[in-house]
Parts: sequence; structure tokens; C-alpha cells
Amino acid sequence: MGKNKLAKFDDMAGYPHVFQFPFAVLKEKGFDLKGKWNTHFFKNENPIVLELGCGKGEYTVGLGRLFPEKNFIGVDIKGARMWSGAKDSLESGMCNVAFLRTSIELIDHFFASGEVAEIWLTFPDPQMKKVSKRLTSTSFMRLYRKILAPNGLIHLKTDSGFMYTYTCEMIQANRYPVLFSTDDLYHSGSTDEILAIKTYYEQQWLDRGLTIKYIRFICEERDELIEPDVEIEFDVYRSFNRSKRSALASGK
Repeated sequence: MGKNKLAKFDDMAGYPHVFQFPFAVLKEKGFDLKGKWNTHFFKNENPIVLELGCGKGEYTVGLGRLFPEKNFIGVDIKGARMWSGAKDSLESGMCNVAFLRTSIELIDHFFASGEVAEIWLTFPDPQMKKVSKRLTSTSFMRLYRKILAPNGLIHLKTDSGFMYTYTCEMIQANRYPVLFSTDDLYHSGSTDEILAIKTYYEQQWLDRGLTIKYIRFICEERDELIEPDVEIEFDVYRSFNRSKRSALASGK
């Protein structure tokens, strides 16, 4: 691990709004704030919104600034990334923002049933070959349902045509109510200020001329969930290796 990453981990260890919980500790002691985020941490009854796979935390912090009447928690397994958002929110004195370093698969260990009002998925890996790893798969819908309020919302923002199409098929198969959907967000005519927040990676996709897709739906309770059985064309640009994609992003 690089010295820069270690320095960020050490720095965040002193942040009162950052929770880094190793699985061994979680398994032995559990998480004290589960079911108590409002009363014991935020000290209010405002809705809790999660950004899963928050990366640098741009959305978590951006939403926190736009909506002081809501509480926002960025979740990611890579702590060095979230340091940027954690530092920004701390220095800005934001009381409605927190960060949690953990695997998304363990999210129900940190939140109680009905404790979360909304979930944001911002530019997740589409996992084109691994259905169970897709953050909008039925396996994750079951997981989200454990912590979401009855009419809990899920927002997906993605550059991936594959991810967007798959999610639309999953939603249709399970009859989830769709509140808004577009395969070209910035030419959709939407003036929603939420959608104007751009992550670091989103700006890269836009600079490459890619369209941004967005869908917002209600994750209702279902006795059974149906995994869509459809063939979806893969995202060709994601087959490039890292150096090739970096060259494309820089226009070389």
C-alpha cells in the first residue's frame, strides 16, 4: 500500500463522521449505530440516503449541500477514495454527511429494517459477466429491501448502456414503479438540480462523448423476484485495457 493511501487512512481515523469497520470486528461486536443513526449520530429524524460505491464522495457531499433536511451516507470499500469527500464535508462543517467503509454485500449489518429512505448507485461497474455482482440484480434488490422504507427509492446513474438496459429489464420483470427514466440525461430536458451533480468519472465519460443514463424507481416488497433472461449487447468500450481507456479519455 502506498504512503499516500496510508496517510489518508490515518487522517480519516480521526474523522468523527467516518466509520471504518473491519469484518472481524463487525462479526464479533456488531455495529452500535444499526437502527440508531438518526438518534445517536445525526441527532434528528430526517430521511437517510445512501450512496453505494460512493468513490470520491462527490454525490454524497453534493446532495448533502442541496438537501440539508436529509442525511447522506457514502459507502465504499476503498477508503483512500472516500477521503476526498470526507475531508471536504468535515472542513465544510456539514452535519448531515457521513461515510462508511465496508463491502456493499454487508450493508444490512449497518442499517436496520426501514432505516433507509433512498439509495443512489452512481456509475457502478456493470459486471457484464457476473449477474450476482451487478448492483441492480435481484440479489441486491433483496438486500436493499432489508433496509429500505416501504416506498424506498433507488436511483441509478450510469454511462453503461448494458447496465441501463439490464436494469430496465429487471424493473419490468418485477413490476417496480418507475418514476423517471432516460437514456440521455443531459438532452432529456430535465431541470432537476440533483441530476446536475457530476462525479469525477461521469465527467470523463461526458468528455468522451458518451451519454449518461438515469432511472429512478420504487423498490417495492415482492414475495419473489424474477431475474430477467435476456441477451444484452456488451459495452464495447469497456473491453479496452486501462491504458487504452485513459488514452481515449485524454483524446490521444
